[in-house]
Amino acid sequence: MPIKPFEVSIPADTIADLQHRIRNTRWAPTIGEDDWQYGMHGGWLRDMAAYWADEYSWEAAQDEMNRYDHYLANTDGVRIHYMHVPAKQAGASPLVLTHGWPWTFWDFKDVVEPLSEHFDVYVPSLPGFGFSTPLAQSGVDVARIASLWVKLMTEELGFDKFAAHGGDWGALITAHLAHAHADKLIGAHMSLTLIPGVNRAELGPDAFAEDEQWMIERNAESQALITSHVQVHRLDPQTLAFALNDSPIGTAAWIWERRRNWSDCNGDVETRFSREHLCTTATLYWCTEAIGSSLRIYHEHFNKAWPLAHERSPTLEAPCAFAVFPKDVVHMPRSVLEKHANLVRYNVMAQGGHFAAAEEPGVLAEDVCGFFLGDLA
Repeated sequence: MPIKPFEVSIPADTIADLQHRIRNTRWAPTIGEDDWQYGMHGGWLRDMAAYWADEYSWEAAQDEMNRYDHYLANTDGVRIHYMHVPAKQAGASPLVLTHGWPWTFWDFKDVVEPLSEHFDVYVPSLPGFGFSTPLAQSGVDVARIASLWVKLMTEELGFDKFAAHGGDWGALITAHLAHAHADKLIGAHMSLTLIPGVNRAELGPDAFAEDEQWMIERNAESQALITSHVQVHRLDPQTLAFALNDSPIGTAAWIWERRRNWSDCNGDVETRFSREHLCTTATLYWCTEAIGSSLRIYHEHFNKAWPLAHERSPTLEAPCAFAVFPKDVVHMPRSVLEKHANLVRYNVMAQGGHFAAAEEPGVLAEDVCGFFLGDLA
């Protein structure tokens, strides 16, 4: 099926159903203190729910998205939605921005304009996320998505090579591109430090340099913040999907708590993400029925060894850059990255967390440009 234009549009009756369900939520009772110790804060969630149902405008968000061009591809039988922001100058290199969970393509909304000054920007939704639904087949893991990106960009869109950036799952996919498809990449820029085939749990304290001791502390701190969702998504995602697909408040609670816990917000998620953006994210997950299929990537990837394409060294053969944001949830020492990647650029940022493109768009865009237009020029 050829690539075809796509307009972002969620039916009005779906939005009405969303609002009805929010207003008629059967709320879980508060037991003892209403704080974040046991998970989602009930009072904050109720307040957000009232805003979501009565003040938030999906139509405004939809109009903003439709300022850009959107397309649908059917790549190897997998539905792929992507947003295209053309370069403002002729001859610019194509750049793919890949999101993670619980992100959407719209988390890149504040970086696409500055990046389009220098790049032809493509922002796909991961298979089973947002408008890349429905996900019609199982087995779509990191390696498969990387191969889909290569086919989309080279065979379907006609580029010889492309640049790539990603955070969270997008960083894993970008790393696999740098590993298995280096000949198709200009370079790989990542905001999460992971290497295919390297088990970070096996890295002892001695692996971290003296000025990296804070990474050990952050890794330990964040372990409690990532364990619950990783385990349930990896082991039995379909069970959770039945609950979240039915309840928009369930979906919102599941993803908004992660937004708070994984960002550099000092406990106040609204200092990093506007209410409008939080509601847009939850609306995209619930109204497209993507929440269940979005969980599947954990099951597909973490229940087997990373499917390495070769045993050459370095593992990541394409030129690589890592932008390290201190409140991210996973940190690896620079020495490991230097050993296993063709490391060209490495920067530790002053602030920022797991959602780099949404938290620190200016910093991220500057680092991406510095890598591709400076280091690799």
